[in-house]
Amino acid sequence: MQQDNARTGDAEGLELLNRYWDAANYLTVAQIYLQENVLLRIPLAAEHIKPRLLGHWGTSPGLSLIYVHLNRLIRRSGAEVLFVAGPGHGGPAVIANLYLEGTYSEIYPEVSQDLAGLRNLVRQFSTPGGIPSHVGPATPGSIHEGGELGYSLAHATGAAMDNPELIVACVIGDGEAETGPLAGAWKAPAFLNPSRDGAVLPILHLNGYKISGPTVLGRQSDDQVVSLLRAHGWDPVVVAGDDPALVHADLDRELGNAHARIIRIQEQARRNGTTGPAYWPTVILRTPKGWTGPDFVDGVPVEGTFRSHQVPLSSVRENPAHLSQLEQWLRSYKPETLFDADGCLVPELAALAPQGNLRMGAGRWANGGTTMDPLPLRPLENYALDVGTPGSTKHETTRPLGEMFRDIYTDTARDPRFRLFSPDETNSNRLGGVFEVTDRCLMTPARDGDDHLSPEGRVMEVLSEHLCQGWLEGYVLTGRHGFFATYEAFAMVSASMTVQHAKWLQHSRELPWRQPVSSLNILLTSTCWRNDHNGFSHQGPGLIDTVLSLSGSVVRVYLPPDSNTLLAVAEHVLLGKNHLNLVVVDKQSHPQYLNLQDARRHAAAGASIWHWAGNDDAPGGRSATGGALSVTASSTTTSDEPAAATATEPDIVMACAGDVPTEETLAAAWLLQRHVPDLRVRVVNVMDVFVLPPRDAHPHGLTNVDFERLFTSDREVVVAWHGYARAFHQLLHGRRHPGRFHVRGYNEQGTTTTPFDMVVLNRMSRYHLALEALNRVGDSFDGGTELAEHCLAMLAKHQTHIHLHLEDMPEIRDWVWSPPRDARNSS
Repeated sequence: MQQDNARTGDAEGLELLNRYWDAANYLTVAQIYLQENVLLRIPLAAEHIKPRLLGHWGTSPGLSLIYVHLNRLIRRSGAEVLFVAGPGHGGPAVIANLYLEGTYSEIYPEVSQDLAGLRNLVRQFSTPGGIPSHVGPATPGSIHEGGELGYSLAHATGAAMDNPELIVACVIGDGEAETGPLAGAWKAPAFLNPSRDGAVLPILHLNGYKISGPTVLGRQSDDQVVSLLRAHGWDPVVVAGDDPALVHADLDRELGNAHARIIRIQEQARRNGTTGPAYWPTVILRTPKGWTGPDFVDGVPVEGTFRSHQVPLSSVRENPAHLSQLEQWLRSYKPETLFDADGCLVPELAALAPQGNLRMGAGRWANGGTTMDPLPLRPLENYALDVGTPGSTKHETTRPLGEMFRDIYTDTARDPRFRLFSPDETNSNRLGGVFEVTDRCLMTPARDGDDHLSPEGRVMEVLSEHLCQGWLEGYVLTGRHGFFATYEAFAMVSASMTVQHAKWLQHSRELPWRQPVSSLNILLTSTCWRNDHNGFSHQGPGLIDTVLSLSGSVVRVYLPPDSNTLLAVAEHVLLGKNHLNLVVVDKQSHPQYLNLQDARRHAAAGASIWHWAGNDDAPGGRSATGGALSVTASSTTTSDEPAAATATEPDIVMACAGDVPTEETLAAAWLLQRHVPDLRVRVVNVMDVFVLPPRDAHPHGLTNVDFERLFTSDREVVVAWHGYARAFHQLLHGRRHPGRFHVRGYNEQGTTTTPFDMVVLNRMSRYHLALEALNRVGDSFDGGTELAEHCLAMLAKHQTHIHLHLEDMPEIRDWVWSPPRDARNSS
């Protein structure tokens, strides 16, 4: 354990700490304003100022205050601390402290600890080719993107799970505290188990203002804020003031007390077990916004007001009075006493930073890929379904996945590194197999009638998509693995989090020092097509649209049509790194099509011709090599020349993506072959939607040759698509002749109704698909007119039947795939 000569209450030690804080504040202001003359070795002139002044000052002195005190705590205790900076644009303060402790220069040698490095430090901030004004992937020690508010405490909580030696110090700004995700995240004590988890130490920084007005908590009394946090299970203390000497002493004392309290909680729980939620310490810190900055600018108050939020002096190059005031502000920190002639931090201040990996910028958990161990996955044969004849059996598609998760929990019991996160829907999503080996986590004592509930449980259920996803993000970014399973429509609640995480991964991939982390896996069930007792509110495939627009280097979207393909996808995404995977599949009972071998081939290809479902190939609906499906060689084919037509080119291609669209397409293809036997029908199933765009748009994109081997070069294609039709058309942008694809998908029609009525309402039923195919091939095939009349009659019959009998017609409900035959004259 490292020792600091400065003890709590030691005036000399706290004076040194105040000078270190001055250095951090000085570098923060310098980053916002300066491009030259970094240490004011000559009088400040307009040409030393950046042409564009960007950045945020108001929250920065508070962040630096907390950082330097955490450094002191680490030196005294040897604690391993992860720093999460919630206030959105406090980037210059965090960068300043990382530079002072030395980690920034180690990762970015060009920003060296001398005059040349200081110049590079300030010139890079918020400038072209430099760094943004908020904490992000390029910030050492960070697992948190500060550009969007609300997620800091959820990320901190996820990082602490199964991380028993870690303390996550989470700074929460009072602006951020107004967001829904942050308000929900205060529930962490109900889920953190001190016998196995690390600790979260929230520091709620109330400086009173947002960008242009007061904050809610900032205007509340200490008693009100304390009562709020106590009601959520925290044990808060208040540190407040505007006298640096007094605030330093108080904060030093309370952080020391908080650390001692954390150790007592954990030691007691690990020795005697838990008896209920721990009352974890938290600090409420009240200091002025823009503290140590200009009191007034042009006669208007700035420090302690919203006017200090961004750039307090905004016309420095044009206004000599502002330039003079900026110089006075910078010189108030006495930079000549902080840095030596070479631009290095003076030794007595440099000695205040922790050493080695105890520095918060060098902590092992902030670069989670360095600590990540792979998951032990058992062979998929343990869970695979025996499907027999394709489409002849039905099964709840996601139930085998729950069995797979169960065994992951079992096989990581001694080294926990996997958790399932779900908004109270694990059983509903047919993933209940996990409860054979673990419970839902809740720290409150279980009551009679509770089901699989205990403090030791590792299934994380809370009715908040924000918390589930935020916890998982913190969990995977610190080196672990997991899945977030939720209802499809309500994944949009946390869609912005999905976007931000994809951006994080995109930039992380460009940083060689960041090791890859496990992928963020989102499972969407209770899809728009099958909601049973739920209605229109539960129908919305919009997250697919959101994800499709993100960077192709990061995002993947999978629509497995059955259980075995879902297992193949799950194995792939659980072993993958640095991706955001969206897996969309319904939890209800659906037809099962592919054996495990074919499922693996189909999943690897991303899209296949299902020969058994069409009649455009060899006799008997089989491929020339005897396989039930054919795949492309997209990974090796490089030619982009048009594919040559084959002797068995189809007259129409019926394509599908998603479980319900697959069933309806198969039924439509069955109708076409049965009633119009001379029509050559090809069935193509797409489960990796990113095979559809050209390869220059996404790395999974098929070459034109492979694309046209599936869809031909000129035939009409009728598509049944899980989501909004516009999303499918977006994927085809850049393909030759995209106008020949005619997409039926969800079009915002729904209610509490029968499963088949949902596809009828959205005009994606087997009858609508067959009618669309007939319309596209014209009237040159015998039987087409009769089939069209049959489809219209069945749609009319359907409407009458469901209103009379309140369920789908037997010919729909009981339909299973069978080899079609010529029955044009049958009803």
